Amino acid sequence: MRRGQQGLTLIGFVMVLILLGCVAYLAMRLIPAYTEYYSVVNNLKGIAQEPGISTMDAGAIHNLIGRRFNISYVESIESKDVKIIRDTNGMRLNVNYEVRKPVVYNIDLVVHFEKTVPVGTTGANVP
Repeated sequence: MRRGQQGLTLIGFVMVLILLGCVAYLAMRLIPAYTEYYSVVNNLKGIAQEPGISTMDAGAIHNLIGRRFNISYVESIESKDVKIIRDTNGMRLNVNYEVRKPVVYNIDLVVHFEKTVPVGTTGANVP
């Protein structure tokens, strides 16, 4: 009587390793973009809670943002890419950008980030 084979064959094991390797490679390409995004959001929240920020002109605000981005090693966007929106709802800081990471040859991963931070509040997301 033949016993049923159990376990993973060598070819199956190699396929699993290739799949895990591809997932790990994609994660290594995307994690820096997401950590930079969280740094951008934290910087905007910090700027939004600065005392007297709502009375500053746009140039001074962009200067503050640029200094914080420089300290945090933000390289995907510049301070001029942050929009300062003043309307009847108050003042908001809006950032909207894409990060393109090359993977293989002409294949790129594109990640889109968008965040609006109200000035003078806790920094909750505004639709």
